[in-house]
Amino acid sequence: MTRVLYPGSFDPITKGHMNIVDQAINLFDSVVIAVMHNPAKKENMFTVEERVNLIKELYKDHPNVEVISSMDATVDVAINNNCNAIIRGLRSLTDYDYEVQMNQFNKEISNNRVSTICLFADKEYQFVSSSMVKEIFSLNKDISRYVDESVIKKMQEKKNF
Repeated sequence: MTRVLYPGSFDPITKGHMNIVDQAINLFDSVVIAVMHNPAKKENMFTVEERVNLIKELYKDHPNVEVISSMDATVDVAINNNCNAIIRGLRSLTDYDYEVQMNQFNKEISNNRVSTICLFADKEYQFVSSSMVKEIFSLNKDISRYVDESVIKKMQEKKNF
């Protein structure tokens, strides 16, 4: 069984993230989406628990998708969840350069037990990022091309709170 880990902050999860998950669902037996705690990011729109719940709701009809959270190193999360590889989405050369470096570190740290597989988001999502979605949202602009309707509702609730 091929089980893969898709880590990220997912604040919020975008259609670009979902495109990568959809590709992974079609390629692998099981996909573990890991909402990672990032202490370097001070300003989160959603708590980790809110992000986990939102993603669980989005994938409730996919029995081969599991959603977790973690503060551990990504490679350790992969090993502890019996994942053969880490899935990463690529949008640009900058993403590629970063992922090449992380792949080398992860291979060394895991004693070659965990590989990295890069997937390309479809062209309509290659420029979408959570930070850009939040910025556009803060300007009261339509973000329906970039995030699921359920995400927009949760973002509106946060804004109106």
